[in-house]
Amino acid sequence: MSDAGEDVVDLLGDEYVRVILAETREEPKSVDALSDACDADPSTIYRRVERLEAAGLLTDQQRLDPGGHHYKEYDATLEAVHVHVGAEGYDIDVEYTEEEEPADRFTRLYEGFK
Repeated sequence: MSDAGEDVVDLLGDEYVRVILAETREEPKSVDALSDACDADPSTIYRRVERLEAAGLLTDQQRLDPGGHHYKEYDATLEAVHVHVGAEGYDIDVEYTEEEEPADRFTRLYEGFK
């Protein structure tokens, strides 16, 4: 089993992590929105988000609110985790969502700043 697989399994043992990944699966969410979904303090969510980003399971996107302030929204990159058990032990495969094309990312970011 790879260290990355072990890290993902360790992270998935945390209920807040599971909620964050589920909430950010379909659309990016801010820490405030994730805090509400998890019924947890934003500081707790920031710690989980940092761990998820370090493991490559979340990406962030800079947003601009109507008042001119910047904030981040987070998007899950985890597609699936497969655990294979065999006579010699087990192996974990982690699947990530497909990477966004640079031109599509630029367009999405530009549209977000309009």
